[in-house]
Amino acid sequence: MTERFKPSVTVAAVIERDGRYLLVEEQTSEGLLLNNPAGHLEQGESPVEGVIREVLEETARDFTATAWLGMYMSRFLRPARGQDVTYVRVAFVGDVGEQIPGRAFDAPIQRTLWMTLEEVRACRDRHRSPLVLQCIEDHAAGRRLPLDALYTHPSLYEPPVHH
Repeated sequence: MTERFKPSVTVAAVIERDGRYLLVEEQTSEGLLLNNPAGHLEQGESPVEGVIREVLEETARDFTATAWLGMYMSRFLRPARGQDVTYVRVAFVGDVGEQIPGRAFDAPIQRTLWMTLEEVRACRDRHRSPLVLQCIEDHAAGRRLPLDALYTHPSLYEPPVHH
């Protein structure tokens, strides 16, 4: 029997203000790369809860989701380490407040940047994932989906116990 396929589920935020997009610069095994505020969905949290947490951890800003941008998939191979990971990204559009004084970023995050679409396009080689630009392009094209298109069953928070 083959092992069940288990993609890595992530959440991401596309945040635009005055024609600039909020990105994070993070230290990775491939060097200093740019990403949307994003990270792995954790057990017991909805995608919206996950993206709110990730934006706070990576930007020290409170995030309010205003729309669902879409679901994206990509695959990453690193043969030397035996890694073959498929990512499922649930992306949101929203707004942030100002940076919270005294709140630090998560360890791999070096800084946040506000970049124009042209600047983001010009540095594709520094993107953590091909989904960074795709999400921003979809936002710039006007894609907005209703948040209530994503449903979270109450069992996520209180799973029934089967004996």
